[in-house]
Amino acid sequence: MAAFLVVSFCHHLLPSQALASAYARPLLRNAAALASKMTIAASPQPPVAKKVEHSMELFGDVRVDNYYWLRDDSRSDPEVLSYLRQENEYTESVMSGVKQFKDQLFAEIKGRIQEDDISAPIRKGPFYYYQRNLQGKEYAQYCRCPVADSQSGPSVYDDMPTGPGSLPEHVLLDENIKALNHSFYSIGNLEVSPNNKLVAYAEDTKGDEIYTVYVIDAETGAPVGTPLKNVTGSLEWAGNEALVYTTMDETLRPDKVWLHKLETEQSDDKCLYHEKDDMFYVDIKASESEKILFVSSESKNTSFVLYLDNSKPDDGLATLTPRVYGVDTSVSHRGDHFFIKRRTDEFFNSEVLVCPIHDLSSTTVVIPHRERVKIQDVQLFINHLVVYERENGLVKAIIYKLPPIGEPIKSLQGGQSINFADPVYCLDSLESQFSSNILRFTYGSLKTPPSVYHYDMDEGISVLKKKDVVLGGFDESTYTTERKWATAYDGTQVPISIVYQKNLVKLDGSDSMLLYGYGSYEACIDPYFKSSRLSLLDRGFIYAIAHIRGGGEMGRPWYENGKLMKKNNTFTDFIASAEYLIENKYTSREKLCIEGRSAGGLLIGAVLNMRPDLFKAAVAGVPFVDVVTTMLDPTIPLTTSEWEEWGDPRKADFYFYMKAYSPVDNVTPQHYPHILVTAGLNDPRVMYSEPAKFVAKLRDMKKDSNLLLFKCELGAGHFSKSGRFEKLEEDALTQTFLMKALDMIPNSVG
Repeated sequence: MAAFLVVSFCHHLLPSQALASAYARPLLRNAAALASKMTIAASPQPPVAKKVEHSMELFGDVRVDNYYWLRDDSRSDPEVLSYLRQENEYTESVMSGVKQFKDQLFAEIKGRIQEDDISAPIRKGPFYYYQRNLQGKEYAQYCRCPVADSQSGPSVYDDMPTGPGSLPEHVLLDENIKALNHSFYSIGNLEVSPNNKLVAYAEDTKGDEIYTVYVIDAETGAPVGTPLKNVTGSLEWAGNEALVYTTMDETLRPDKVWLHKLETEQSDDKCLYHEKDDMFYVDIKASESEKILFVSSESKNTSFVLYLDNSKPDDGLATLTPRVYGVDTSVSHRGDHFFIKRRTDEFFNSEVLVCPIHDLSSTTVVIPHRERVKIQDVQLFINHLVVYERENGLVKAIIYKLPPIGEPIKSLQGGQSINFADPVYCLDSLESQFSSNILRFTYGSLKTPPSVYHYDMDEGISVLKKKDVVLGGFDESTYTTERKWATAYDGTQVPISIVYQKNLVKLDGSDSMLLYGYGSYEACIDPYFKSSRLSLLDRGFIYAIAHIRGGGEMGRPWYENGKLMKKNNTFTDFIASAEYLIENKYTSREKLCIEGRSAGGLLIGAVLNMRPDLFKAAVAGVPFVDVVTTMLDPTIPLTTSEWEEWGDPRKADFYFYMKAYSPVDNVTPQHYPHILVTAGLNDPRVMYSEPAKFVAKLRDMKKDSNLLLFKCELGAGHFSKSGRFEKLEEDALTQTFLMKALDMIPNSVG
């Protein structure tokens, strides 16, 4: 401030003061230099990662990675950990000036949550099952309550009684107690036995997604047998006296399926299936009827299914659908029929077939393939089939009446769809009771909090059972959602979902915007509600999701045209979406921020290298940014099974194509926007070293003085911290960073 005052005075000198000013100039220069030194001394300096040249040559091409040393698979190297801590300290130091605002923002975000709450109960046999959250507690309780009249059939109007006179609640498991001695705690899966007497659950205490499975008595909580160690979070009951679970190989690829009989040693478990092809991984799923357990072996292009009769688990697995490259099948069971969803190169958006259990070769197509409608999933009930379809980027639920069990199924008639009001919305299926006529689903939108409905499939009646409460004066009628279409470079129309506070935005190009993208694995980033996002919307931000190729929003071709040697479409679609939003006055380059996580972090890294001029700020969460190096190393988790997604760079065409977009390989001496990068030390999906190397290279090469911050959670994995409030800290940090970059933080809040 002293230097500013002196210079300002000099600019206003009168002619008669020239002599005095001549004497003053050396003093002014000295004062300015002193002030500059004081400013530099006061500003935190970013860590500088040392350079250790590591050359990698393939196909006559040499890549030099000066930061390869940052990879430590043991996560214990003192020098690496010291560097990560320095980065965290630097981020904390840079953000210390806005800590008060960040704390207020965190309190605001947390204040929207109804802390003492329960999920919408599901009725299963003689009990209602649900989760309860308690005031001030980070984790959930898994609970159940008896059904007062369990002899009566379920109805959409059923409600679990609460308050005085209601039947007693029983806590099956309290995560808060389990998490007491752990900085990270997550239950990957919790399953109650078919007879409701036992509970099996998988817990992760590091964030590395390596689980231990416990079985307890549902009433007493007493342990049953010894824990199953070093397993995945995937487990299912095979009857009431056995579990089926999966384990991983040394690259964390789920490769084996095991049958465990209760109260026997894990070493005595029977291996039901071992997938030796490292392009494939195994998964397990119980049928809705709970009579059959399906084991699938899957790659990105192919899946086939085996099955276990839960009444005869010792008989082992039988083949249901054959292993044919390029054919993807998933199966459901009802009575004496299997329902098969099958995708092939010809029927790319899938078809649904039915076959008798005792004659698998006798298949009947009941829902044919359609070029513009993708069959996303099916859900079976004793009298109904629900088909989830996706058209023009939106999900629909179509309900079909089935003939009585035992009768042949030759066709389906009279499918009825459930209608929704919002122009863009999110629809997710929920576990439902197979023997009932009640479909449970969650509906929401960018402005509508998640709402659980029970739908009577015979009467067509929909009853709202629970809508997430948003505290703090939230009024969804003050927000507007839209669906727009950007034109990609090749003429493809790319859908964009948009939400904003209609009383705040001007739509004249002056509004701040956060644009989110993903675009990989055929994943659909539907327009979902997130209460923490309101802190941006209520400050005049527009929020948008670009549904770019590589995802699955527009059907299977949408995915195929954004992978392998067409991956560049993902990035150019996102850029086209950003340009559309700027051209149509939703925002400007000076106000446009972008965000993506994991494979979406790859997207962010790629577009930052390609078009850094287009964005003001960027957030790359746990980003997959060192594509070539990672995909060349089959010892890294997920590499081999992902060659069908990204390509195998051991082949020249893929090597050079991937190198052309891999973010770490394409950092250049240019100006970049403000950037925040996050990572998790125990992340098994994207190694922490990838974002660490990306940040180190950016620090060395970028030509601007914009913010570049790196936050590595040293006690978490891919999904950040585990507590429900702890997770909000990352939202508060991200939003504070964006508003700091846009100079939107009030001066009165330091």
